[in-house]
Amino acid sequence: MRAAGPYIFSGMANEPLARKICEYLDVPLRPTIVERFSHGSLRVQLGESVRDKDVYIIQSLTDPVHRNIMQMLMMLDIARHGDAARVTAVIPYYVYGRSDKKDAPRICITAKLLAQLIETSGADRVIAMTLHSAQIHGFFDVPLDHLTSLRALVDHFKQQDLTDTVVVSPDVGYAKQATKLAYALRLPLAVGSKFRLDDSEVEINTVLGSGSTQPRRAIVVDDEIATGGTMLKIVEAMSKRGTERFSLACTHGLFTGNAIQRLNALECVDEIVTTDTVYAPHAEDALSKLHYESVASVLGDAIMCNHEGKSVGELFTFWVEDMPPDVSMG
Repeated sequence: MRAAGPYIFSGMANEPLARKICEYLDVPLRPTIVERFSHGSLRVQLGESVRDKDVYIIQSLTDPVHRNIMQMLMMLDIARHGDAARVTAVIPYYVYGRSDKKDAPRICITAKLLAQLIETSGADRVIAMTLHSAQIHGFFDVPLDHLTSLRALVDHFKQQDLTDTVVVSPDVGYAKQATKLAYALRLPLAVGSKFRLDDSEVEINTVLGSGSTQPRRAIVVDDEIATGGTMLKIVEAMSKRGTERFSLACTHGLFTGNAIQRLNALECVDEIVTTDTVYAPHAEDALSKLHYESVASVLGDAIMCNHEGKSVGELFTFWVEDMPPDVSMG
């Protein structure tokens, strides 16, 4: 017989978020013991029995990426062989999201390979937040709940004066999600034409939409901020058209490479809003305009809905209640 509440364990990548989720659900965070040997290998032990329990393993797949991936796979395997009733991988940040297609000869579709490894290690279900592309959902043969941080971002921006403001997606790939934010805030939408040159450099030559007149302020939203190259270019493109002030928003704030220097140098940016899917203390100390919104309640609601066998439809990244099928750019 399944235990009364979910059994939640956390990897080392984002324990602060795991603790917030447990506080939100009023359940304990179960202990995990991790040792690293001198030659680099890991020893992982779940600190409590999981026999016949509904187990949730929380791990963001951030730097050091491969160590955190391996730790998650080991925890899933331990839970499966520990005779858990069900094992769910909760992945706030899914690395290799950009490796979702074969865009060059002799390369790996790593997003799919990682999905297969997660399933093979023992995950009966996966909960993920804002995957880089929707097609990653199809890489999994187990059920996957693809959640959105939209609730947290909408709550933040609704507290502000949004007069003469436009929501901007840096590229067509994220335009569908940006449309949902624009609709929720009752704002027009603009979309950039991004072309990626390499890992840290992009070009954005044109911006489509934004209404009949150039808005004074823009909320630029993307799935993640890594090196900051995309945000830098979209701010430059919008500034040339007359936009004066910017809010930069994303779900996953990685802030890698020289992102902090790039973003701190943008005097026209009033705030950088991200969520706590990624634990990035280096950015908290150095990025002067950084603001965090927590997604603990979203992930917590998804965990509890799964535990109790309820629908999580309203939390899905591709679902916004009462949104019309077509929302055009302003």
